[in-house]
Amino acid sequence: MADITMPQLGETVTEGTITRWAKQVGDRVEEDEVLFEVSTDKVDSEVPSPTAGYLAEILVPEGDTVDVGAKLAVISDEAPNGASAPAAAAAPAKEEAAAEAPAPAPEPDPEPAPEPEPEKAPPPKAEAPAEGGGKVLSPVVRRLIAEHNLDPAQITGTGSGGRITRADVLALVEGGAKAEATAPAPAAPAAPAPAAAPAPAPAPRVDGQRDEKIAFSNIRKRTAEHMVRSLATSAHTLVATEVDYDNIERTRLPIKDAFKSEEGVSLSYLPFISRAVIDALREFPRLNASVGENELIVHHYVNLGFAVDLNFEGLIVPVVHDADGKRLRALAHEISDLAGRARGKKLGADDISGGTFTITNAGGYGTLITGPIINQPQVAILSTDGVKMKPVAVAVGDDWAVAIHPVGNLAISFDHRANDGAYAAAFLAKVREILETRDWQQEL
Repeated sequence: MADITMPQLGETVTEGTITRWAKQVGDRVEEDEVLFEVSTDKVDSEVPSPTAGYLAEILVPEGDTVDVGAKLAVISDEAPNGASAPAAAAAPAKEEAAAEAPAPAPEPDPEPAPEPEPEKAPPPKAEAPAEGGGKVLSPVVRRLIAEHNLDPAQITGTGSGGRITRADVLALVEGGAKAEATAPAPAAPAAPAPAAAPAPAPAPRVDGQRDEKIAFSNIRKRTAEHMVRSLATSAHTLVATEVDYDNIERTRLPIKDAFKSEEGVSLSYLPFISRAVIDALREFPRLNASVGENELIVHHYVNLGFAVDLNFEGLIVPVVHDADGKRLRALAHEISDLAGRARGKKLGADDISGGTFTITNAGGYGTLITGPIINQPQVAILSTDGVKMKPVAVAVGDDWAVAIHPVGNLAISFDHRANDGAYAAAFLAKVREILETRDWQQEL
């Protein structure tokens, strides 16, 4: 016997939502085979089984949220006595499962859930809509659907992963009520019918055509909580500097196409900035730290996090571990790999834990200066903003001339509890110096 518990997918993660069980009770499970999917404020991840055996019991159904460490399921060395997986999984309706097992598909109707909706036997069939064409329903949503005799397969969910929310059901109910106001026309086409039709119009619609209610997804809620907690914890202060990227561009432009072809990843500004940040942190280590109980915990290694946008639904920060031991090419590869796996929901717990300093890159949208919120428990986060061609003054012998160079801003939000503005400004000056003066050709 082996207990399966909710994993800790990130240092600050306290709970997770089971979004899908890949196996059912009675199924054979191999070690490292995907057992279930979980959604947290940090990541949506497939979780492999830590051991081989048979799934003997599922304690937390799809859609439920539980704390880290909570018992989710039990894996046994032996197959459960008797029934097959579907029969064991449907514990609340053993008799129905047994009846369905011999003939799993006699009915051609692809939507079995609506059948229990009529008046035949509401009590025993009350849980049938819970799967709603494969959609996970919360108890509140399930009750609303049953009360209004709705078909969950016909409801478009706006929650995480297309999950049906309470607002989705209420919107459909209100829409149905409006439709019913005009529906009596065929049954009673007399003159009073048109008079009744305008009645619903004066009622204001909060979630109608003029306004829309979008329920927060799990990752949106957790991101919001994390951001508010960070603002309440750290004394956020912003310092920014302007960087001339001409030195980098002279190295990058001639080889970027060949680099993409040979390495399979793009050579953007981000690996250069990352390399400069790593080296600058050696000189200013108190920004590569976290705040403890009346103390600053300085990390003598750099685990560099990168904020990745998930289709405008939330953020996740995968981490390049031991980034201080990696050069430009390795950083370019790891940054690209982590970003791709983040958007494909393929990150594991190790990929998002242990960060000591974070970079967020909004520059692709042409931003001027970004004031990011610190990724707790770190004490600083650097933003890379848009790079544009600008006129700059350049030294020509003893004189000055005007040239057009790529220029952009770097900004750092730091925790004023841990450091002062002069320290953060000196760090940014060091990053700028490295970017503008290093021989990047040698690095590549």
